[in-house]
Amino acid sequence: MTDGWAIAVSVAGGLVLLWVALLVVLALQVRRAGGAIEWREAVRLVPDVIRLIRRLVADRAVPRGARWWLAGLLVYLLSPIDLVPDVIPVFGYADDAVVVVIALRFALRHAGRDAIERHWPGTGTGLESLLALIGRSRTS
Repeated sequence: MTDGWAIAVSVAGGLVLLWVALLVVLALQVRRAGGAIEWREAVRLVPDVIRLIRRLVADRAVPRGARWWLAGLLVYLLSPIDLVPDVIPVFGYADDAVVVVIALRFALRHAGRDAIERHWPGTGTGLESLLALIGRSRTS
């Protein structure tokens, strides 16, 4: 396998494992809140989050600092270099999930909830799931 293919397979595998990690965290958050998870919405969460980040980065109305932070998040997720190597089971992808949550909380704080809602490509239930995942509800 050439280096290009190895990198592509690694990135794809990392995104799939990050997706699974986010689903687990979401399920734990929903269970702790006493609700029931809608798996169809949960499966769509990661692709919707990626589209949200891309849209927020492209929006000139979003503060420059938040756009740079989110662009850095995309670079970090695509980079083969991590805080915790991905070869370490569970913890290797948990750091990616933590970085995503931190970056989205930063974006929510600086860009505002209206920007998140305006650019959210998924359903209302998916947005509520994202807000629960980053520790913010629609009412807070």
